[in-house]
Amino acid sequence: MDPKAAARAHVSRYETDLVALSHRIHATPELKFEEVESSAWTAGLLSDAGLTVDHGAYELPTAFECVIGNGPLHLAICAEYDALPAIGHACGHNIIAATAVGAALALAPLVDELGLTIHVLGTPAEEGGGGKVFMLERGAFAGVHAAMMVHPAPYEDPVPRVSAVAHFDVRYHGRESHAAAAPQLGINAADALTIAQVAIGLLRQHLQPGDQVHGIVTHGGDAANVVPNETSGRWMTRATTETELAALRPRVHRCFEAGALATGATLSVEDVAPVYAHMEHDLDLVELYRANDAALGRAPTPGGEMTFSTDMGNVSLEIPSIHPCIAVESAGAVNHQAEFAAACINASADRAVLEGSLGMAWTAIDIATGPARDRLLT
Repeated sequence: MDPKAAARAHVSRYETDLVALSHRIHATPELKFEEVESSAWTAGLLSDAGLTVDHGAYELPTAFECVIGNGPLHLAICAEYDALPAIGHACGHNIIAATAVGAALALAPLVDELGLTIHVLGTPAEEGGGGKVFMLERGAFAGVHAAMMVHPAPYEDPVPRVSAVAHFDVRYHGRESHAAAAPQLGINAADALTIAQVAIGLLRQHLQPGDQVHGIVTHGGDAANVVPNETSGRWMTRATTETELAALRPRVHRCFEAGALATGATLSVEDVAPVYAHMEHDLDLVELYRANDAALGRAPTPGGEMTFSTDMGNVSLEIPSIHPCIAVESAGAVNHQAEFAAACINASADRAVLEGSLGMAWTAIDIATGPARDRLLT
């Protein structure tokens, strides 16, 4: 049987299980590094198919690795399964996990024929934890020639714009006092954070195209009649490349320093995750995926362009990688909205699970049987 026809048959065989996995993860959202059940369920479907899975891989309790075959061409397929606070799987990582498993199950019976080794990597904490960065540093991608995954979005976009990003916490320490009886004795840490936010708002006029700064107040004080002595926030800065991010960060940091200078509060800034690099898509591999996407009846959404950040960017700077977005019908909702979370288990989402699985499997087959093979093995 033609390998692509065989892959389709294998995905069809597991259709019910793959959709069930997507729905099960969606119903039990777990935050970064806490994806105990989601990781186990994702790995479990591979184990149930007779494949060997290494749990707690690369010193991360909710990571896993499943190596299939022993061919010379090594391809990694990345699974994500962490959720967001409050809005659950509003980025659709339940679909990412199921498509990774689906692609692996489609390819497993074909690895000997194709000369492949498939590495299925369960990568925790994409939402601000940098699981792939730690796994990359610890050797998870050593010897891998190319990596891939697909990400749900409101648009079909084979080459989304992926920015570099830094995640950090800021804290101000002042002095509490009675807000009415002796406010002059207080040092208002909330004022410091307010000044910083105003400064950032003014800075935005002068940012480079593609630069972004955004954050939240995680603690603003304890009582309205007490001058706040402790305030904190979590912030992100994004830029088109790591180089541009390095130039942006000091400018933003000075805005927080302004808050401390104006109020007399003390400031601390702490990174809470590794820096995520920008994504460098391997355009030859993108074209293979794009052709398979079209063969499945999918096409890029006119005018639809996604912009986000992901720790897959770090992987892409080390080995050829693709990270296409696969469309889910969401009635206008976008990622990180509650309405998009609801859409990630509708009929179009279930179709994305199956077609995303097949799109990656077919792309792996094209890599293994076409000119990309020699390029990657050279």
